[in-house]
Amino acid sequence: MSILGLKKKQPKTFKVKVSTMDAEMEFSCEVKWKGKDLFDLVCRTIGLRETWFFGLRYTVKDTYAWLKPDKQVLDQEVPKDSPITFHFLAKFFPEKVEDELVQEITQHLFFLQVKKQILDEEIFCSPEASVLLASYAVQAKYGDYDPNFHKPGFLAQDELLPKRVLMQYQMTPDMWEEKITAWYAEHRNITRDEAEMEYLKIAQDLEMYGVSYFSITQNKRDTELLLGVDAQGLHIYSPNNKLSPNKSFPWSGIRNISYSEKEFTIKPLDKKKEVFKFYSSQLRVNKLILQLCIGNHDLFMRRRKVDSIEVQQMKAQAKEEKARKKVERQILAREKQMREEAERAKEDMERRLFQLQDEARMANEALLRSEETADLLAEKAQIAEEEAKLLAHKAAEAEQERQRLEVTALKTKEEKRLMEQKMREAEQLAVKLVEQSERRLKEADHLKQDLNEAKDAERRAKQKLLEITKTTYPVIPPPPTEMDFKDSDMKRLSMEIERERLEYMEKSKHLQDQLKELKSEIESLKLEEQQQAGLYSLRSYRNSAYMAQMAFYEEV
Repeated sequence: MSILGLKKKQPKTFKVKVSTMDAEMEFSCEVKWKGKDLFDLVCRTIGLRETWFFGLRYTVKDTYAWLKPDKQVLDQEVPKDSPITFHFLAKFFPEKVEDELVQEITQHLFFLQVKKQILDEEIFCSPEASVLLASYAVQAKYGDYDPNFHKPGFLAQDELLPKRVLMQYQMTPDMWEEKITAWYAEHRNITRDEAEMEYLKIAQDLEMYGVSYFSITQNKRDTELLLGVDAQGLHIYSPNNKLSPNKSFPWSGIRNISYSEKEFTIKPLDKKKEVFKFYSSQLRVNKLILQLCIGNHDLFMRRRKVDSIEVQQMKAQAKEEKARKKVERQILAREKQMREEAERAKEDMERRLFQLQDEARMANEALLRSEETADLLAEKAQIAEEEAKLLAHKAAEAEQERQRLEVTALKTKEEKRLMEQKMREAEQLAVKLVEQSERRLKEADHLKQDLNEAKDAERRAKQKLLEITKTTYPVIPPPPTEMDFKDSDMKRLSMEIERERLEYMEKSKHLQDQLKELKSEIESLKLEEQQQAGLYSLRSYRNSAYMAQMAFYEEV
C-alpha cells in the first residue's frame, strides 16, 4: 500500500458565521453535522447552559426559519453562501423573567434582543415606558450616574428611544436626554445584571412582548387575521391591532393542535367549546407555526413540573454566584465608600491646607503692611516733628512780626491821626486864605470902585473948574507937582493891589499842592495798613492750621 493510502481521509467541512446580539463567531463545521451539533458548539463557546430558550435562525426567501436540531445542517434550506450566516436568538420567551432566567449570559442576551425589538418598533412601547426603559439601559451601560463625569451630551451617540416616540413629541435630543438622565440618576447602586433584569421585568408586561405574529385567514372567504404565538398560548388579532387579541387560547385550555397542509385546528380542552380553524397559505410558515406551538407548549408544561437536576444545580450555582457577587459588591461598596471618605478627607485636608496657606500668606502680607505702615508712620512722625519745629519757629517769627505790625499799626494810626489833623488844619488854613482872598478881592474891588469914583469926581471937578475959569478968570494952569502926586499915588496903590493878588495866588497854589501831597500820603498809609492787616490774617490762619496739624499728630 502507498503512503497516501495509509493516511486517514480528512472529513469535508463548510464555513459558518454565527451572530449573537453582541458578537460574531466563525466556525468550521463538518458536512455530516446536524443542527444540534452546531447549536451545542455555539452554546459552549458563549458559556450558555439555558439552551432551551434559543435557536439558530436563518433567512430563506421572504421569511425566516429555525435550524432543526435533528437534521443535518446542509440538508436544510439554509443559504448556500460561504460562510453560511445564522443568528443566535431567543426562540421562546419566559413567562416570568425573574423566575426562569438563571444565568447572567441568558439574561444579557434577552436584554439585548428585547431592547433591539423595542427600538426597531417590533414591540410597541409607550413614550413614558420608553424613557424608563432607556434609563435602565443607560444604568446597565454606564453604571452609577456621576454629574462630574456624565456631562450634558454624553448620550448623544446612544440609540435609546424608538423613532416613533421621538417623532411624536416636538422635543430636542437635549430635552430627551434630560428626561432620561432624571430617571437614570435614581438608579444608583444598581448593578448591570440588576438593571437588565429591571428592564426585562418592565418589558415583559408590554402587549407585544414575546409574541410571534403570522398572517392567517379564518375561512374560505379569506377573512384576514393575525395569529400570535407566545408563552401563554395562541391569540387571534385583527390585522390593524396587534395589542388587544379578539380571542385567546391559553396552553392550559388546548387539548390538541393539528394541521393538514394549509389548515390548522385548535381543539379546546373543554369539549363544549367550539373547535377553531384557520388557514395559512405558505407551507414554511405552517411548519414554523407548528414548531413554535410545540416548543412553547413544552416549556409551558415544563414550568409546571419540578425542575430537573440540571436546572436545580444551575439555580443553586446562580444563587451562590449572586450571593458571592453581592458580598463582593458590599465589600467593594465599603471600600469605595472608605475611598470616597478618604478622598473627601484628603480634599478637606488639602482645602484646609490651602486655607491655612492663604491665611498665612495674608498674615505675612498684613505683617509686611504693618511694618510698612509703622515705618511710614515713623517717617511721618519725624516729618511732623520737623514740621512742628519749623512751624514753631515760624509761629515765633509770626508772633514777632505780629508785635512789630502792632507797633507799626500804632505808629501808623498816630501818623494817620497827625496827618489827618494837618490836613484838617491845612483845609482850615485854605478856607481862611480863600475867605481872606475873597475879602481882599472885595476890598480891591471897593478900592477900584472908589478910585474910579474919585477919578470921575476929579474929572468932573476939573471940568467944572475949567468951565468956571474960562468964564470968569483967565486960565491958570495947576501946579504940576500936585497933579503928579495924585497920579503917582493911584499907580502905586494899583501896583500894591496887584502884588498882593499875585502873592495870594502863589500861596493858594502852594497850599493846594501841599493838600494833594498830604492826601496821597494818607492813601498810601491806608493801603499799607490794609496789606499789613491781610498779612496779619494770613499769619493767624497759618498759626491755626499749625495748631490743628499738631493736634492730629498727637492723636496719631
